[in-house]
Amino acid sequence: MGEPREISLEVNGRLCSGRAESRTTLADFLREELGLTGTHLGCEHGVCGACTVLLDGMSVRSCLMLAVQAEGRSVSTVEGLAADDGTLHPIQEAFSEHHGLQCGFCTPGFLMSVLELLTENPRPSEQEIRQHLSGNLCRCTGYQHIVEAVAHAAQVMSGGAPAVTGG
Repeated sequence: MGEPREISLEVNGRLCSGRAESRTTLADFLREELGLTGTHLGCEHGVCGACTVLLDGMSVRSCLMLAVQAEGRSVSTVEGLAADDGTLHPIQEAFSEHHGLQCGFCTPGFLMSVLELLTENPRPSEQEIRQHLSGNLCRCTGYQHIVEAVAHAAQVMSGGAPAVTGG
């Protein structure tokens, strides 16, 4: 299988190093080597989206990517959303306020996908929100509250009127 090798990458704005075998996934590296357990492993086939992180600003399924492929790159995980003082990111606040989470297992992947969406498109329509989140699976919420949370976060982050209204 090969000996573990030292890899370095930026995680949530900080330079991190650790050892990884050539077959170690990015998800396992983040969780086991760096202790960042917010990235959840669900299906481990890239279908559910629970392991979604941002790699150089783009969402990736960390269960499908090898840690060695992330060497020298920038990774953002759910642990990097809240401020250092514990203040929640507007996306986290919106998920809480609009009941966009229940068991919370899928939530980290959703939060990271939403961050990517709102970075690319600060004022998405309901259709755009639903399309962007179609690769993340949730068994608890029925998605309407998640869509409302994303619309609210977009409003807060852009300072405009909500694109989607709740019911």
